[in-house]
Amino acid sequence: METTFTLITLFIFGITIGSFLNVVIYRIPKDESIAFPASHCQSCNTPLKWYHNVPIFSWIFLGGKCAFCQESISKQYPIVEFITGLIFVILYLKVGFEWYLPAILLSFTALFALVMIDFKYFAVPDSVNIFALLMALIQPEFIDAIINALLAGGGLFLLGLATSLIFKKEAMGSADVIVAGTMAGLLGFPLFFLALFLSALLAIIPSLLAKDTMVPFVPFLALATFIVYLFDTQSLQLLNWILYG
Repeated sequence: METTFTLITLFIFGITIGSFLNVVIYRIPKDESIAFPASHCQSCNTPLKWYHNVPIFSWIFLGGKCAFCQESISKQYPIVEFITGLIFVILYLKVGFEWYLPAILLSFTALFALVMIDFKYFAVPDSVNIFALLMALIQPEFIDAIINALLAGGGLFLLGLATSLIFKKEAMGSADVIVAGTMAGLLGFPLFFLALFLSALLAIIPSLLAKDTMVPFVPFLALATFIVYLFDTQSLQLLNWILYG
């Protein structure tokens, strides 16, 4: 009974954070404040009442339309809220009530925001990216997390620099370097490399289907990191089997 109550509480807290995440996803790429003005309809700009902002439920009760102008409200809002709630529950089941759980939740939540922003705008805002990295460093082995992040980010930076010099064009941006640091801070080595490999595998089919269209890569990095983090033991066993048979 206590576990069920805990999971429900975490889910409610998660969808509440997801509601704020929608603000981040919508406003930060437009260089708008996430605090002001208050929540309003994007079509008629009418300020919303508190009961218009209840995560998931308001969208359902309003029929997916603004209460004032009746314009459609994107399905993105309840979906992001629901997925954020699931992320909170799943990570709690993985980590438990450890002191660093809030940091893990916030790091993966920030990565989820980056996923949505990258899909929508093909952009990776530094503010959200750096926040995900800082949260990823709050670990029981804090120094190791910092070293891992520096090694991964620094290694990727040098690789990108060398590639840019060879091919005479920018091969890797600072956003990729920061995401790599976040991945290594959360996963450590050698799981970081496994997550990179998995992200490449996940991106193959979408890249082939997209043909000449740009495909954002951060979503695949974030998803691979989430999968490997959840199944770290199994991932290490798989890696040992690949390397040693």
